[in-house]
Amino acid sequence: MKQFQTILSFELKNFFKNKIFVGTTLFIVAVLAVVMFLPNLLDFFGSLGGDDGDSTEQSILLVSAPSQELSQTIVQAFSAAFPDYDVTLTQDTTDEIKQQVSSEEAECAFVFDSLTSYTYYVMNRSLYDQTTQIANQVLVGLAQVEAMTQQGLTPQQAGDILSLQIDGKEELLGVDQAQNYWYTYIMILALYMVIMLYGQMVASHVATEKSSRAMELLITSASPVNMMFGKVLASCIAGFVQLTVIFGSALLFYQLNQGSWGGNSMMTSLFDMPPSLLVFMLVFFVLGFLLYAFLYGAIGSTATKLEDINTSVMPLTMLFVIAFCVVMFGLASGSVDNIVMLVCSFIPFTSPIAMFTRIAMSTVPPYQIALSIGLLAVSVVGVGVLSAKIYRVGVLLYGTPPKLSAILHAVWHA
Repeated sequence: MKQFQTILSFELKNFFKNKIFVGTTLFIVAVLAVVMFLPNLLDFFGSLGGDDGDSTEQSILLVSAPSQELSQTIVQAFSAAFPDYDVTLTQDTTDEIKQQVSSEEAECAFVFDSLTSYTYYVMNRSLYDQTTQIANQVLVGLAQVEAMTQQGLTPQQAGDILSLQIDGKEELLGVDQAQNYWYTYIMILALYMVIMLYGQMVASHVATEKSSRAMELLITSASPVNMMFGKVLASCIAGFVQLTVIFGSALLFYQLNQGSWGGNSMMTSLFDMPPSLLVFMLVFFVLGFLLYAFLYGAIGSTATKLEDINTSVMPLTMLFVIAFCVVMFGLASGSVDNIVMLVCSFIPFTSPIAMFTRIAMSTVPPYQIALSIGLLAVSVVGVGVLSAKIYRVGVLLYGTPPKLSAILHAVWHA
């Protein structure tokens, strides 16, 4: 036990003294701070750019219609539908309107031929520009009111008909996928990145020790099990600390700026994870990380040179990439309970992200969750012991990276 504690403490110190590790963590925290404070920063610099903070900087939306009656109707409706715009009625020609939009005197313009026919002018169309969609909805309502009044109804009666409200009640018996989507996506991506990054790091550390012959000295003073478990658990703790700092900072920055985000649905869903789901995320993170870290460490012990690592770990990396892609396709399609996801939920190499996704985005029977976690936990112990044996025989494997059959033969006869 003392050997294990010594190795664990030594490896943890190496992580926390690593300038790249600390620098990367601080950089990500700084980026998150900028993102979370972005609304306040934009307001601050926007106030510096204005004279008195009045409405002179408000975007202008021009409206040109063939008749005065139609113009007033559209302007009133557009003023209510576009509160961020200064809706202005104009009698300018089409060429003059184009010139105002091109010179950015106006943000955009609508030139109407009739209530149901217009041309929309804009200089640069934003990726999130929904101006025409909103305008279409407004105009459909106006056209319906006009059609009803022509049939003998008063505008008040037509408005009452169109403003009928449906009293629909919703009772959610399962999971709201729309609400859970963003934090599920972020957590899966974080798990993927951590396993890939720290797995490669474990393999590189072991290969470095072997190439420098340090492994031969270490193996004589500590058991392979203590060596392997100490290294892997140290990397797991370091990864967990890093994620805690990053997500904890993001939560803190969001709480400080929650009012500035104005109830943004994506931000709200990101930081509204149920505690039960957080527990499952931690369980699958730890078990999944340990499983792959043990395998990466075992592969690293069979490599003679550091340059051989990328080639040696390629099959394992591709296995996890395939699992990640399967889960992402299922998440994007909304069908997380298909047969492929169901099978992947019980395969230890894919269950950390597949089962977590199903728990977050669907209703999974408790026995399936227990079975998945049980299989994964048993696999972690088995792979850990096997990796320790490979680590022990890997000390003697030099030259060309051995085949899997040769490694298993050496382990069997060790």
